Amino acid sequence: MGSGQELYKKAKALIPGGTMLLSKRPEMFLPEHWPSYFSKAKGCKVWDLDGKELIDMCIMGIGTNTLGYGNDQVDAAVMETVKSGNMSTLSCPEEVYLAEKLIEINPWADMVRFARSGGEANAIAIRIARAASGKDNVAICGYHGWHDWYLSANHNGGDDLSGHLIPGLNPNGVPKNLKNSVHPFHYNNYDELLEIVQRENIGVIKMEVVRNFGPEDNFLQKVRDLATQKGIVLIFDECTSGFRETFGGIYQKYGVEPDMTMYGKTIGNGYALTAVVGKKEVMEAAQTTFISSTFWTERIGPTAALATLKVMQEEKSWETITTIGKDVQNGWRDLAQQHRLSITLAGIPALTTYSFNSENALAYKTFVTQEMLKKGFLASTSFYAATVHTKEYLDLYFNALSEVYAVLSKCEHGELDIMSLLEGPICHSGFKRLN
Repeated sequence: MGSGQELYKKAKALIPGGTMLLSKRPEMFLPEHWPSYFSKAKGCKVWDLDGKELIDMCIMGIGTNTLGYGNDQVDAAVMETVKSGNMSTLSCPEEVYLAEKLIEINPWADMVRFARSGGEANAIAIRIARAASGKDNVAICGYHGWHDWYLSANHNGGDDLSGHLIPGLNPNGVPKNLKNSVHPFHYNNYDELLEIVQRENIGVIKMEVVRNFGPEDNFLQKVRDLATQKGIVLIFDECTSGFRETFGGIYQKYGVEPDMTMYGKTIGNGYALTAVVGKKEVMEAAQTTFISSTFWTERIGPTAALATLKVMQEEKSWETITTIGKDVQNGWRDLAQQHRLSITLAGIPALTTYSFNSENALAYKTFVTQEMLKKGFLASTSFYAATVHTKEYLDLYFNALSEVYAVLSKCEHGELDIMSLLEGPICHSGFKRLN
C-alpha cells in the first residue's frame, strides 16, 4: 500500500464513509489501491502522497476544473484576495459584481443568490420556488444533491432515485412525513410528467437540461409550456452542465428558458462558489422565508468565479472542452472496435462516460483503472474534459489504454479470466455502506 491508502485506512476509522464526497471514495475506482489523496495538482497532473506524478484523464476534481488545476489567472486573483482579507464584518463587493455578470449571461433573469456547494444551491432554489408557488410538491428529473427534500423521494415506494445517477441511496434520517412530496419523472417522458402534475398538485418542476442524452420530440419546450400553463416554477439544474457547451447554461442550445437556474462546479474552477439565478417575481420569495449562512459571504468564491468567467470568455473554453471530449469519445469507439469490445457511450462530450456491454462490465472497469494507474494515469470509464488536455496527453492516454483493451479483449473472448487479473476487489457502482 502507498501512503495514500495507509492514510485512507485511518480515515475510515475517523470519518464516517471515509470521504466527504461519495464520488471521491476510493472504492468507486480501485478498492485497496487507489492513491486516495494528493499532495499537489497543476494543469492535468496530480501528485500523490508519495510524490508519484499522474496524468488525470478521469474526473478532474469531479468536473470542477475545466481550465485545469491551478489556473494561473484564477489563482492570482485568489491570492490577491487572501492578501487583502477573505472575511470581515462587511460584505465583499465581488458578490455584487458577480451577480451583475450572471444576469448579463442570463438576460431573462433579474436576481441572484450565492452558496458554496451544489447541494446548498439546490436546496436554496427549492425553498425559494416552493415559497413563490405556495405549493409543497415537486417533480424532479436528475441528480440534485443530498438534502432531505431530494432524498425523501426514496420514501415514496423504494429506490425511486435509482434512475437519477446514484442507485441505492438510503433515506435513513430523512423524515418520513416528507413521503410523496417529491416525484421523480424520466427524461423525455412528457406523458409521465403530465400525469404527475395533474395528480399531485405540483408547484415546482426541477430538472437537469441534459445528462446522458438530449431532448426528443420538443420535450423541453413542452415542459416549459406546461409549467407556464399551470403556474409552476421551472428550475433548470445546471450545476453540472453549465459552461460546458455554452457560456452559461446548456439550456441556451435549445432556446428554452427556465424561471430559475443553478450553476456550480465549473464556475469557480475548483474554488467553492455556486449560484442560484432567477426571475425577480420568483427570487423575491426568498425574503418571505429564511435563507442565510456565514460562509456564503466569504470573498474567495466570488473572486475566483469572476476570474474564471473572464478566462472562460476570453478562451471560449466551452468550445475547447467540447472538441476534446469528442476526440476522446471517438478514441474510445475506435479502440473498442479495434479490440472487438462492445461499449456504450453516454453524456455530453465534455462530460462523457462509457460502459462495457458485458456481464463483467464492473470487473473490466476496475481493470482499466488498475492498469492505467500503473502506467501513470488516473483513469476510469469517465472523462471530464479540461482545456489543458492537449493532444500530447490524449495520445499518451490512448496508447496506454490500447494495451489494456488488448487484454480485456482476450478476457471477453475466453482466452483469459478477468478475475485472475484483478489485484483487489471490484469497484463499487453506487452507494454502499463501508465495512
